[in-house]
Amino acid sequence: MKRVGHKGAAAHVAPGNTLASFDVALRLGVDMIEFDVLRDAHGRLVLAHDEHDLLHREPVTLEDALDHLAGVSYDSVELDVDLKLPGYEREVVAALAARGLLERTLVSSTWPQSLELIGKIAPGLRRGLSVPRVRRDYTRTALALPAYAVLVWWRRRLPARAARAIRSGLCEALMAHRLLVGPRLLEAVHEAGGELYVWTVDDAREIERLERLGVDGVITNDPSLFSSLAGRRAITAEEAA
Repeated sequence: MKRVGHKGAAAHVAPGNTLASFDVALRLGVDMIEFDVLRDAHGRLVLAHDEHDLLHREPVTLEDALDHLAGVSYDSVELDVDLKLPGYEREVVAALAARGLLERTLVSSTWPQSLELIGKIAPGLRRGLSVPRVRRDYTRTALALPAYAVLVWWRRRLPARAARAIRSGLCEALMAHRLLVGPRLLEAVHEAGGELYVWTVDDAREIERLERLGVDGVITNDPSLFSSLAGRRAITAEEAA
């Protein structure tokens, strides 16, 4: 199971989507770093999750972030570049290619048209369809009840839809909200030849459950949870011996 740092290590360095957050994620032993890309009011591609990020801080530019992640210390770390909106796919692909990062990058988006375009301009670049399309995790807000109702609807229909998306060549991976993930979805994705990544999981027991289930990657704000999980496994093994 790949250990993926959401925005780097957002639980340790606020805000995430920064070079400092990436460095902490690296020290915590992640296999992949996820970060978000938007275009700001000046026309630059920057690391930001939403308009709030753009308004309340000076974001890191995509070029500076990729220069940093192309450094030797990050050689073994994969990237999940999450495109928040359509319209700048070619620029992102060109920036990745210029730094030799295509082979260790997965580009994710909630927008199928973005994934289709990337498939045309960069065949072989891995793509992940992110579901559902939401601005934030509403299960952790006052809108939790209607959000859970929507997730129940998604959970019933997603396995077949995910399999079709992968078999059609739209994507090679599914990036699914944690409450959408169960054995049926995992089986459908794997039978179609794809990978399943789960977001955003900030509970050690839930990460352990997902690892036992057999998902391909877990995305968390707190990569230290992976180390604590490994420590518990080591203690259990010693006790069994």
